[in-house]
Amino acid sequence: MHSKRNNPIDLVKTSEPNVVEPRRSPLKFWLTVTILVVLIITWVVAGIVPRARRQTELKAETKGLSLPTVSVVLPTPGQSGPALPLPAEVKPWIEAPIHARASGYLKRRLVDIGSLVEAGQLLAEIHTPELNQELERARGQLAQAEAALGLAKITAARWAGLLKTASVSEQENAEKQADFKLKTALAESARAEVGRLENLQAFARVTAPFSGIVTVRNVDTGDLIVAAGSKELFHMAQTDKLRVYAQVPQAMARSISPGQTAEMGLPEQPNTTFTAKVIRTAGVIVADSRTLLVELELDNPKGEILAGSYAQVRFTGAKTKPVLTLPSNTVMFRAEGPQVCVVQPDSKVDVRRVKLGRDFGRTIEILSGVGPQEQIVVNPAESLVTGAVVNNAEPVKTEKSEKK
Repeated sequence: MHSKRNNPIDLVKTSEPNVVEPRRSPLKFWLTVTILVVLIITWVVAGIVPRARRQTELKAETKGLSLPTVSVVLPTPGQSGPALPLPAEVKPWIEAPIHARASGYLKRRLVDIGSLVEAGQLLAEIHTPELNQELERARGQLAQAEAALGLAKITAARWAGLLKTASVSEQENAEKQADFKLKTALAESARAEVGRLENLQAFARVTAPFSGIVTVRNVDTGDLIVAAGSKELFHMAQTDKLRVYAQVPQAMARSISPGQTAEMGLPEQPNTTFTAKVIRTAGVIVADSRTLLVELELDNPKGEILAGSYAQVRFTGAKTKPVLTLPSNTVMFRAEGPQVCVVQPDSKVDVRRVKLGRDFGRTIEILSGVGPQEQIVVNPAESLVTGAVVNNAEPVKTEKSEKK
C-alpha cells in the first residue's frame, strides 16, 4: 500500500510537461529585421549609384565635347619707361632760308653747298641797275626839296619880321609859315625815300646772317633775281649744336622736366650713345597722338651727327607704370572698335571693348579694358558672343612669361 503513496520525486517528474517555456525577446527580432533591411539597401545602392555616376559622367563628357575649346593667354606687362626708346628727329640749332630783297641779276656767287661761312660773310652779289637809277632820281628830288626848303625858311623868317612892323598882314605871314612847313615835310619825305633805296641797294650784297654751313644753293651767276620772290637763294644751318624733338607718351609726360638728361642713339651707329639735355617742353598734350613734344639740345662740335637724321631717345630718369600687352592675334577689329574675348571663372565668354596703345607687331599695348589676371582667348572665332560657354585650355606661355 505504501507503493501507491505519492513520491515527491515522481510528482516532480510528472509535472514537467506542464511547465511553460520562456518567450523570445522582441529586441532580437527587430535587430534581425534591421540587418536584413540594411543588407537589401546596400545591395540596391551598390547597383544603382555606380550606374547613376556613370550616367552623370557620360552627360558631363558629352556636354564638354559639345562646347568649343579655346586657348587663352594672360596679359603681360610691357616695357617700363626708362627702357623704352622713343623716336626722335634731329634738327639744326639755327636754320634759315636766304631770300633776295633787291631785284636784278646775280653778279657773282661766292659759296656753294657745304661751305662753312661766318656771320656777315659775303655769299653773293646782285647787279641792280634799275634800283641804282631809282636811287639817283631820289637823290635829285631830295636836292630839290632841300633847296625849296631853304628858300621857304628864309622867306618865312623875313615875313615874320615884317609882321612886327605891320608891313605885311597876318594872313600873308601865315601863308609863308605854312609854306615853310610844307617844304620841310617834302624834304623829309625825299630824304626817307633816299634812305629806303640805299637800304635796298645794300641788299645787293647777300651776306650770311649767322655762322654755319650752306645746305642749299638754288641760283648761279647770271640768274634773274626777283625781290620778295618765293625762290630762296641759299639755305643755311648751324649744326655745331643740335635740337632733338621727341614725342613722349602721356603716361611718361609728367616725369619729363627741363634739365633732365637723356641718351640718344642713331641706327647707323648702334654702339655709340650721345647725351642730350631737355631744355623745354610744349606744356600740352597733343590731342591727336596723346603725346608731349619735348625739345632737347645736343652738342655736335665734331659734326658726328647730321641734322635731319632719325634717332631714338631714352629718358633714363623717367619712370612709368608698365602697360599691359597682348599678342596681336587676341584682338578682334569690329565695327564697335577693337575687342577681346575674356573667359570668366564660370567658363563664360565676355566680349569686351579695349583701348589700344602702340603696336609692336607681334604684341600690342592694351591701355584699358582688361586686367592682369584675366584670361584672353587666342584667335577668337567670330561666332563667340558674350555669355557663350567654352572649355579653356591652360594659358599659353608668352615669351615674357617664359623669361620670368
